[in-house]
Amino acid sequence: MIEWFNNLDAATQGWIFTGVKVVAAFVVMMTIFAYTVLAERRICAFIQGRVGPNRAGPFGLLQPAADGVKAFFKEEITPAHVRKVFYILAPMLALIPAVLNLAVIPFGSMLGRQNMVLANLNVGILYTFGIVSLGVYGIVLAGYAANSKYPFLGGIRSSAQLISYEIAMGMSVIPIFLFVGDLNLTSVIKAQTGTQLGFLPNWFVLQSPMTFLAFCIFLVAAFAETNRTPFDLPEAEQELAGGYNIEYSSMKFAMFFMGEYCNMILVSAMMVTLFFGGWTLPWFGLDQPATTLPGGLLHIGIFLGKVISFLVMFIWVRWMWPRFRYDQLMDLGWRRFIPIALANILVTAIWLWWRAQT
Repeated sequence: MIEWFNNLDAATQGWIFTGVKVVAAFVVMMTIFAYTVLAERRICAFIQGRVGPNRAGPFGLLQPAADGVKAFFKEEITPAHVRKVFYILAPMLALIPAVLNLAVIPFGSMLGRQNMVLANLNVGILYTFGIVSLGVYGIVLAGYAANSKYPFLGGIRSSAQLISYEIAMGMSVIPIFLFVGDLNLTSVIKAQTGTQLGFLPNWFVLQSPMTFLAFCIFLVAAFAETNRTPFDLPEAEQELAGGYNIEYSSMKFAMFFMGEYCNMILVSAMMVTLFFGGWTLPWFGLDQPATTLPGGLLHIGIFLGKVISFLVMFIWVRWMWPRFRYDQLMDLGWRRFIPIALANILVTAIWLWWRAQT
């Protein structure tokens, strides 16, 4: 097998390695999704003084498998009054954008001679926001396809919320790329190598007040973009009986569920890449590309560790904060974050111009 592989031309070997990376990244994402759900249920139980799922397998570790089997074999009901084409399309549109955005996230340095990024695009951030913007269509179509007023209200709420915070999120990262001078996410990670003040990481979250403010805006917008508390108004069970997905069951409902958690994983990976140095650590030479197989695996582990830390934060906030009113949510997005993000871009541009002159 090895001899056969070595006899292939470089282009064919590249395609094979890319296919392996795609499959591996998808499997890892689905595994993290499954155990993030389990972690959410266990952390929620801890906060509320309960035990949580602990029956399926040792310590409840097989609970995600049990939930997956249940979703596949549950009865799937398609109400007669729905618009069927949009009804079937909506769950796919909710999940697919999060999976597609895996392509440009550098989840490691080198593994052998292979870069640990599926597509090292020079316009990686533009690709990311272009694909992320498609996610709103899944939720809006779900509300429209249900042909019922409560799901429709959930879809309308969601479209307004996601569009509002996509603007703030997109504008918040512009100062980062002004500092870097490149839209490639690998270049963003390179700009965060080394230390400052002798021991602090040179991550953008610590580099300047402008980049720290950019992180704060991005973080809050990430909660709104993923429909997580305190910004889960599109689902709001108290007012909407479940929101845009109320007419769905079985695997179609599960795909909305998967889309939410995969989006959490995606925005966590984006925050790690843009503000927390990606796969790097500033000590022991871990901010340089790996030259050995164990070094490459360690970089992937560092990246996943940072992502998991953000996922735990998402979960913790959900069970500790109350939900915003809808007018508060929109006021924060349009009258607070967008002007602050604009001002941050202006201040960053002036600062970089002044520094270039001196």
